[in-house]
Amino acid sequence: MISSEEALARLVEGNRRFAAGTAGGASQRNFEMRDQLAAGQHPWAIVLGCSDSRVPIEMVFDQGPGDLFVVRVAGNVVAPTQMGSIELAVERFGTRLVVVLGHSRCGAIAAALDEIERPGAMMPPGLRSIIDLVRPSVEGFLAATSRPDRETLIARGMRANVLASVNRLVSGSDVLARLVRSQQLAVVGAEYSLETSLVHFFDGTQAESVV
Repeated sequence: MISSEEALARLVEGNRRFAAGTAGGASQRNFEMRDQLAAGQHPWAIVLGCSDSRVPIEMVFDQGPGDLFVVRVAGNVVAPTQMGSIELAVERFGTRLVVVLGHSRCGAIAAALDEIERPGAMMPPGLRSIIDLVRPSVEGFLAATSRPDRETLIARGMRANVLASVNRLVSGSDVLARLVRSQQLAVVGAEYSLETSLVHFFDGTQAESVV
């Protein structure tokens, strides 16, 4: 199994191909290996991403079948099923990189803002469970003395929500925490720009570029 550093480099290179319009090599290679992949999988990166239709994760990183173990949920939040899916890939397949991928103009962040500004709106319980997980990431910005405009609020809330999910993964799983402490696993946050198609990576504690 490849290291977390090599896995991250592959994602960066693939995203650059996608953003430049030169993608296709990795996905075509793995399509030709479908018989081999049917016998088993060895994904080298796990991506917890948003369900937004504008963020097709394998395409964003120019990867194909067998490369990425993708978990998608609105708002890229961490609930027990997402945690368990990631633990499965780490334990069973030995994957050594987890990326929590948010994106610009996230609808889940906007919905959380709407709920805070206009509380009490009726919504299905499943959607409410997502909003409740996203909400703490945006409440602090709303309470600030100098409140930014809505677009900036969504952007800041998205980054805070990504970091909250990173922290939930590490603090909420003994398996992941143990591997992170022993430097056998990296858990990082990232932001996909709908405007440029580029992914900006930052580490699990602050939004600073690592590439």
